[in-house]
Amino acid sequence: MNKKVAFYTLGCKLNYSETSSIGRMFNEAGFQTVDFTNTPDVYVINTCSVTENADKKCRKIVKEALKISPNAHVTIVGCYAQLKPAEISNIPGVDMVLGAAEKFRIVEFLTDLTKNPKTVVYNQPVTQANEFIPSFSIGDRTRTFLKVQDGCDYSCSFCTIPLARGASRSDTIEHAVAQAYEIAASGVKEIVLTGVNLGDFGIRNGNREDRFFDLVKALDEVEGIDRIRISSIEPNLLSDEIIEFVSTSKKFVPHFHIPLQSGSDKILGLMRRRYKRELYASRVAKIKKVMPDCCIGVDVIVGFPGETREDFVDTYNFLNNLDVSYLHVFTYSERDNTLAAGMTGTVPGSTRADRSKMLHILSDKKRRAFYEGQLNKSDEVLFEGDIKDGFMHGFTRNYVKVKAKYDPVLVNELKTVHLTQISPDGDVEITESAEILAH
Repeated sequence: MNKKVAFYTLGCKLNYSETSSIGRMFNEAGFQTVDFTNTPDVYVINTCSVTENADKKCRKIVKEALKISPNAHVTIVGCYAQLKPAEISNIPGVDMVLGAAEKFRIVEFLTDLTKNPKTVVYNQPVTQANEFIPSFSIGDRTRTFLKVQDGCDYSCSFCTIPLARGASRSDTIEHAVAQAYEIAASGVKEIVLTGVNLGDFGIRNGNREDRFFDLVKALDEVEGIDRIRISSIEPNLLSDEIIEFVSTSKKFVPHFHIPLQSGSDKILGLMRRRYKRELYASRVAKIKKVMPDCCIGVDVIVGFPGETREDFVDTYNFLNNLDVSYLHVFTYSERDNTLAAGMTGTVPGSTRADRSKMLHILSDKKRRAFYEGQLNKSDEVLFEGDIKDGFMHGFTRNYVKVKAKYDPVLVNELKTVHLTQISPDGDVEITESAEILAH
């Protein structure tokens, strides 16, 4: 009988694409992937170091896993496993910890599924994680996360990702295009491009061989995929040529997610970011000039060491006056082995929480204003397979979340609709346009 494996993923889209690829390795080795609650023989927990309380979350998931399947073999992979293997090996019930260079060899390491009395750790220095391992997520039928880049050569003072994932490295354009065709053949309509520092795409073996723009142009030619979304791109790497290309592209949708982190030049300097806020404002202005309906998401960190009330007000006003569509707000938290952890001017926890709350409210206002600006327009929606209170959801090309009465025929279909009003829950209600796109 097939052995059963279950996965649990914390963190970013990149982690989801990697879990999916590790899952396919298990399937090829004869394992059956099952739900977390389906008494698996093996649990694989893919961790994150960016989200708060990595240790606490990891402990809780392991505990729940062993309640369901007490004899299951538990392996921990991901960023937290690279950074804190010793900490993880103290969690009761963990059998194996694999670092960044080892996680894609997990099936080789699983020679014996009996519980280990002592946690086995395979964790080389992160400098050994120098090979690019491609991956993409399959399972969520309407969209796929396609990883084309990994690692980061930037040294932002708050970030552990270079320590957890190693140096910047990329897929080849040819292989990324081949994967896009494989994804298209599976029936998926939308690809979300992911990477740690996506705009830095093109480095292999430490040398720059391609540019992100060349990848964008190549993927735009892939037949069978209707939409491609750029997940997140640094403002200093988002060039005019990329913006202009997306504005006329058939496949790349008008939606950018651009990390800002702070609207204060002083704080940007302390964070060791590679731009000032003027550059950020100019990127937003350029996008809105060529794509007035483009959706722009922003990452912002509150409570960074040295952030005074004036610095925060500076950030708030900068964002308030910026033509962006929503914010992802992160409350700064100290990370071992980062420059920021040793900085003076620690912001009290309660102040961090207050600032976070203010920016969350601003984000809600921004999103609502963006949605209001899209009403009475028609756009193409890709419907998802979820059902909630008899409704299904989908996203327009420019990332407006719409709701419609559930209809199984619409799942994974592209349909042109008319955006009519914002419902009490904040989604946009629609009426059908006469034209249905035949795909």
